[in-house]
Amino acid sequence: MDEYLGLFVKETTFYNQIVLGSLLPEKLWTPLPHFVQGWLRIYIAATLLYFVSGFLWCFYIYHIKRNVYLPKDAIPSKKAMYLQIYVAMKAMPWYCALPTVSEYMVENGWTRCFSRISDIGWVSYTCYLGLYLIFVEFGIYWMHRELHDIKPLYKYLHATHHIYNKQNTLSPFAGLAFHPLDGILQAVPHVIALFLVPTHFTTHIVLLFLEAIWTANIHDCIHGKVWPVMGAGYHTIHHTTYRHNYGHYTVWMDWMFGTLRDPLEDESKNI
Repeated sequence: MDEYLGLFVKETTFYNQIVLGSLLPEKLWTPLPHFVQGWLRIYIAATLLYFVSGFLWCFYIYHIKRNVYLPKDAIPSKKAMYLQIYVAMKAMPWYCALPTVSEYMVENGWTRCFSRISDIGWVSYTCYLGLYLIFVEFGIYWMHRELHDIKPLYKYLHATHHIYNKQNTLSPFAGLAFHPLDGILQAVPHVIALFLVPTHFTTHIVLLFLEAIWTANIHDCIHGKVWPVMGAGYHTIHHTTYRHNYGHYTVWMDWMFGTLRDPLEDESKNI
């Protein structure tokens, strides 16, 4: 068992070497404990992903495709985007604590993670991945909904994110502009799933980083119109009504629990 757990340590060490070894002098990070190295690697990688994806996406939709996807009066001001970046950067060190702790738990054998797909086969891997995604979808829906329904949670945590409540205040940079505890709570289902569903460790890490890209996408106010994806059209409605479209990747949970509002129906009513 210890030998198998060593595979997880070897994998995270490899990731540390890729990120930290490429960006920092060895003498700055190699003396650090493995846990701290992991947090530093996640923090640097997440920050780079946030800025690179955010700037590229904003440049594309607000400059290259200016007035194609959004009318001029729906483009957020630089001031609004700077505020979103400020809020996200204040929270980023705390966000990175959750995946760091989850890696520690995986490395110590506290979860049901497995290291190699060959350990269980592709059929089982696909089934478990489906269960993992369903659990995460369910968990994030209800966590998000309770952050609205429980008034102290909304007032002291989630309201920080909902100051962006119009098209011209939302941008890809708003995707991580949360109170730190709010952002952590909404990511917790990813970690809880590791204790319930056998999960491929590398896939789990990839999905966590895809979160950053996904949250940027659903705050750009461009409705992709791909069913059943909970795209930006749905999420913009969430920011304007506060009572609809709590889901994460798909519309299914909102459909099941009666909180779905379709942007296409809204468009037809306004015609």
